[in-house]
Amino acid sequence: MSSGNRPLRWKNVLFGFLGTILGLGVWAVCGSVFWAVGAEAQTKSTALAQPEKPVEKLAPADPDPVAPPDKPETLVFHNAKIITVDPQFRVVQAMAVRGDRILAVGDLEEVLRQAGPKVRKIDLGGRTVLPGLIDSHSHPPDAAVYEFDHEIPTMDSIADVLDYVRKRAAVIPPGQWICINQVFITRLRERRYPTRQELDQAAPNHPVAFRTGPDASLNSLALKRCGIDRNFQITDGKPGFIERDPQTGEPTGILRSCGRFIKASSSARQPTEQERYQQLKRLLAAYNEVGITSVVDRGVGEGSIQLYQRLLDRGELTCRVFLTYYVDAQAPIEKIAETVRRVASHPLHQYNPWLWLRGLKFYLDGGMLTGSAYMRQPWGVSQIYSITDPTYRGMIFLEPEKLYQIVKLAMANQLQPTAHSVGDGAVHALVEAYERVNRQDFPVREHRPCICHANFMAADTIDLMARIGVVADLQPIWLYMDGSTLLAHFGQDRLRYFQPYKTLFEKGVIVGGGSDHMQKIGRRRSINSYDPFLGMWTVLRRLPRWTDETLHPEEQIDRQQAIRLYTIQNAYLTFEEKQKGSLEPGKLADFIVLDRDILTCPVDEVADIQVLQTWLGGRQVYTRSSP
Repeated sequence: MSSGNRPLRWKNVLFGFLGTILGLGVWAVCGSVFWAVGAEAQTKSTALAQPEKPVEKLAPADPDPVAPPDKPETLVFHNAKIITVDPQFRVVQAMAVRGDRILAVGDLEEVLRQAGPKVRKIDLGGRTVLPGLIDSHSHPPDAAVYEFDHEIPTMDSIADVLDYVRKRAAVIPPGQWICINQVFITRLRERRYPTRQELDQAAPNHPVAFRTGPDASLNSLALKRCGIDRNFQITDGKPGFIERDPQTGEPTGILRSCGRFIKASSSARQPTEQERYQQLKRLLAAYNEVGITSVVDRGVGEGSIQLYQRLLDRGELTCRVFLTYYVDAQAPIEKIAETVRRVASHPLHQYNPWLWLRGLKFYLDGGMLTGSAYMRQPWGVSQIYSITDPTYRGMIFLEPEKLYQIVKLAMANQLQPTAHSVGDGAVHALVEAYERVNRQDFPVREHRPCICHANFMAADTIDLMARIGVVADLQPIWLYMDGSTLLAHFGQDRLRYFQPYKTLFEKGVIVGGGSDHMQKIGRRRSINSYDPFLGMWTVLRRLPRWTDETLHPEEQIDRQQAIRLYTIQNAYLTFEEKQKGSLEPGKLADFIVLDRDILTCPVDEVADIQVLQTWLGGRQVYTRSSP
């Protein structure tokens, strides 16, 4: 490096030129071997459909007019505040990108020395640059087509719900089902389910199912269609609970973890495979608009895999996707083992930076938003959640032995296990299963066993996670959207370890940020919002909407930690911290340009940061249009 400060002599030039040619030859040979093992689609995917367009108010590229045409072009981004998110969290002014990789970062002079002779300079006008953001929990194929038949309004109250039911009843023939999915009671101002009687009044001639997570509220006609009356009993041995009027014994209409008994058929128009493909492509482009360059799909089946594979084959993926295969944990263990072996033998189980099938997911408990998450202590009698049993602790779906067998099977077949685990009882049960494998069978740290949601935690659980290497996939949006209802029900004391980001960082537990995006396209209209800047603001402030009461401010984290949550730590969750998650030489050139400095702007502006450019593998996939 020191010779770079002296004038180059002709011998240096000659040997440098020959070294470059030799290096390119070696690179080409290595590249041909890489493609031979099935990564041909990576080249296709870098040829993204959207052409490069200069961002408004940013200086255009400045090509070197004397560069030889036979050299690969290097893009040098400069006059920027580039937040590298490397171990030192350096902030530098320039970055060189060649092909799909980062060549160098540092000051402009240093970067230009390493950039080679053919350089195109891109002046970012002092803008802030971050690594491409990663969402550790989403459901893109279903979210993309949620409104395929008709637009679903935002519902913030029981009145909104009933108004929607009445409008659907006016356009759907009598007798056909009206289904409302994933409108959570914690997000209604009344903080309760619509009652059977209210749904009857809104649509007396239609069966109505208000479904939210694993639970539902049905009207009288829907109960009749499903054969659920005062004599109905659950006899299939699977989890579930029918709420009943304590005086009459009649079903109230509220069913917990009983979706299998709801015999609903949708009256909505269903998309074709081509329409699903186009909508998924549209949603991934919407992710790019908020700076997301990688997502984790937490629950794929064969159909979703085929959609992603088609996008990959056509070079139309604009997000890198880590796939987590969903398995029904209620199936016999022999069938689960067969599924695990099939997934482990899938071609996509071999690493591909664009599309990688590496995870296995199942459900362990119910939901926080429906009052069915499995808790260590009883939920307590609650009007909000319609709980009348003072000993009720929620729903857990697996006994310890089967839980242990499933997670061991996954890790033995090089699949990262994770489970929907919301309540502190379920979270601890899952960690204990991981610890049993670690103690009896093999070390689990290298397998990075994961927990999805992990909203309610406890100090001893966190200590055990840190000791054996369990990672966590949390969604700050739950704190923002649902924190006020949780405070009303539990109070501050029982929420001490609700999404305890500061404690997790201090204990060394690697935690990543996600959204659990399930419905709709749109930065703020989506459910849950996939806006990572809203997520970062949430972990900085811990201030739920509809309240001015901070939820345990001692668990607030700083801006560097908030950024790590959506970059390098999410890359670690998917075994890719050496490929992405920070802006360092050799890593994938996934990065975004922001409209303001996330490190110094007022904290309440963090939620509203706009992305000006999104780059994926050295190609520009999004440019913000003029206001």
